[in-house]
Amino acid sequence: MALAPVPDCTSVILHLGLGSFHRAHQAVYVQALRDTGDKAYAISAANLRPDMPEVLAALRAQGGAYTLETVSPAGEYRYQRIESIREVLPYEADLASVIARGADPATRIISFTVTEAGYYLDAKDKLDLSFADLAADIERARNGEPGSTIYGAVCAILRARKTGGGGAVTLLNCDNLRHNGDRFRKGLLDFIERSGDVSLQAWVQINTTCPNAMVDRITPRPPPELRERVLKATGHADAAPITGESFIQWVIEDNFIGGRRPAWERVGVEMVESVQPYEEAKIRLLNATHSCIAWAGTLIGLQFIHEGTHTPAVRKMAFDYVTDDVIPCLSRPGTPSPVDLPAYRDVVLDRFGNPSIRDTNQRVAMDGFSKIPGFIAPTVRERLSRNESIDSVAMLPALFLAFLQRWHRGEIPYTYQDQVMDPAVGHAICEAEDPVAAFCADTSLWGPLAGDTRLVDAVRSAGVRVQAFVASTAPSQPGKSS
Repeated sequence: MALAPVPDCTSVILHLGLGSFHRAHQAVYVQALRDTGDKAYAISAANLRPDMPEVLAALRAQGGAYTLETVSPAGEYRYQRIESIREVLPYEADLASVIARGADPATRIISFTVTEAGYYLDAKDKLDLSFADLAADIERARNGEPGSTIYGAVCAILRARKTGGGGAVTLLNCDNLRHNGDRFRKGLLDFIERSGDVSLQAWVQINTTCPNAMVDRITPRPPPELRERVLKATGHADAAPITGESFIQWVIEDNFIGGRRPAWERVGVEMVESVQPYEEAKIRLLNATHSCIAWAGTLIGLQFIHEGTHTPAVRKMAFDYVTDDVIPCLSRPGTPSPVDLPAYRDVVLDRFGNPSIRDTNQRVAMDGFSKIPGFIAPTVRERLSRNESIDSVAMLPALFLAFLQRWHRGEIPYTYQDQVMDPAVGHAICEAEDPVAAFCADTSLWGPLAGDTRLVDAVRSAGVRVQAFVASTAPSQPGKSS
């Protein structure tokens, strides 16, 4: 299948996962670079599943352009027209257009945002074949067919690129996943090996790189009133606007292949030798704290993240977790962090307290079964390895267990989404004679820590404090903006 060249560029970034975060983050950096006059790169974007058909149709009708609204903690609104997405590919079950664009030699980077749960990795970074869609994609790959998972799609793209002589390409993970490039690469090579394509596996090892990256910008689901605000502020009757906070950050390991990469360092991207200290700070100080506030806020009847952040008992949980347990892990004598962790903690809480963002607990609370092992267990593991207290960090899994028990009883006031959790497992934990012991014994959540009596005791004690918090914290207007 032949596609027309992507207009107004010489090199293409094919992005998989055309959600709000990509449009508020990576596309913004590409736009900033194009605004300097460097138009070497533009984006071709697509979805791998039939998600958001209305948004996809609106973007196609608008030629990929849309309006970004940003809001600072001080309540300052700004509006920017983003035109870096020069091609929006239609959704097709056979991914024909996606594969053709990915195989094109002009495509130098294939990037993706599929959420942390979309990688199907176990504690040893091996593919978890208990997921039916992943197992089905491996079978499709054996038959030379594309699939709907990130591995099934990228495998099909790379097979076509190899066959057609498309050359080397960078695979750029833009999700909140620790060591995201390394882990995706392990999953991809595992997938290809299981598909039986030995020659493709060898080609991928030589002709691709997978830089690790850390991304950050709070991007809530666009509220219904956003279109009216955009129209009033800009005059654009935009059918696909997005909103986000003013803060933005991107740190990327400088490990690209296949020609000149975008000169992103000119527009604020930090191109570094190792992204590890930045991603650890972000995942543990921001992502885990975000989840803490969402779970706690839900338990006391709040709707928005900023409400929980301004609730003293919730803010103290988040502050103590970072101060008592995370900062000592990430910055020790002789190995200081390049990040000013106390300052970063305070900035994060200020950002979460932004009432104009109106980010929902529903959005942030999702995927707890991937967030516990990814965001929280590492701090527990490091503290216990040094025989140190985990009293503060234990509040986070205790909050999630209380949240899970509410979900089990049908008492969560919204639909809880979790791509990793088997609902039967979640219900079984809650129905166990000792739910705390059952929760702490789950190896998918805790890996080698599962069943550790120190973990069980700490979560049990934290659970008592969570019960007292819920009983004593009565928001004046549950579900309303404060």
